Amino acid sequence: MTRTEFIPPMIDGVSASKVFLPKITPAPNCVFQYLCQQFPHIAKDEWLQRFADGLIYDAAGNGLTAHAPYTENSHVFYYRFLAHEIHVPFEHEVLFENEHLLVIDKPHFLTISPTGQYVQETLLVRLKKQTSNEFLTPIHRLDRETAGVVLFSKQACTRAIYQEMFARREVKKTYHAIAPFHTNLTFPCYTRYRMEKGQPFYTMQVVEGTINSETEINLIEHDAAWAKYELRPTTGKQHQLRVHLNSLGIAIKNDPFYPTVQHKREDDFSAPLQLLAKHIAFVDPLSQQEMAFSSHFDLTL
Repeated sequence: MTRTEFIPPMIDGVSASKVFLPKITPAPNCVFQYLCQQFPHIAKDEWLQRFADGLIYDAAGNGLTAHAPYTENSHVFYYRFLAHEIHVPFEHEVLFENEHLLVIDKPHFLTISPTGQYVQETLLVRLKKQTSNEFLTPIHRLDRETAGVVLFSKQACTRAIYQEMFARREVKKTYHAIAPFHTNLTFPCYTRYRMEKGQPFYTMQVVEGTINSETEINLIEHDAAWAKYELRPTTGKQHQLRVHLNSLGIAIKNDPFYPTVQHKREDDFSAPLQLLAKHIAFVDPLSQQEMAFSSHFDLTL
C-alpha cells in the first residue's frame, strides 16, 4: 500500500516552503539548529515562534517542536509569517480570468511575491486568499514600485507553457513613464545596452560588452519640464526601463534608485514611481486566440 504524501495546506494565503535535510558531518543536533544555520538572516526567536505556533511539519505532516531531531535525507515544511507588516493601502483589480490565467492590474508599492518585510501585504498572498487557489504563480514580474498589468498562472500543469511564451519574447509589452523632457533627444529612440548588477547589489548598471537589453522609446506628450514616454522593451532585464531612461539623462520621476539611491520610509506612499505597465498582448499558446489587456491606471504630466 502506497503511503499518501503529505501536502501542507495553505494558511491565510501562505503556502508552505519545503526544505531538504541533507547528510551533514557533523550533523546538526536538531531541526531548529539546521534552520538557523541555513537561514542566518532569520532571527532565532522567529524560528522558535514558528515552532511554538505549530508552523513547522515533518515530511509526514507531524508538527515539530524546536527540539525535534535532525533526520538526514528527509525534509520539513515551514510557513513564513511576520509579526508586523506595513499595510499597503492600495487595491488590485482583476482584469481577466479563465481556466488557466488570472490577469491583474497591480497598484504601485505592492510587492508581487513574499520577500523581505512583506508576506501578507503582497499581491500573490492577497490573490491566494481571494481565490483560495494555492497554485497561483506569477508568470512574469513587476517591481514593487511599478504599477500595471501582470499575469498569473492558475494551474501548475500549464504554467510552463505560458512562461516559455515570455522566454521566447512572444509577448508584446508597452509601458508608460513620466520623465524629464529634453529637447536634444529625438524619437523614436532605440536604446541598446549591456546591463549587469551594480552597487548597491539591488541596482543595475550599464557596462561595456555584448548588448543584452533593448528598448524602443517614443514621445507621447510633453510640457516645458516633463514628458510622457511610451516604452517597448524587447528584453526583460531587471530595472531595464529605469536604467535605460536614466542612461539618456531622463531618470523616471520619483525613482528611488536612479540616478542615486534614496532610501525612503516603507510607509511613505507619497511619491510613486511614474512607471506603468500599460499594455500586454500575446497569442494564447493553448487557445491560439489573440489576447490583449490594458491597465486602468494612467500617468499624467
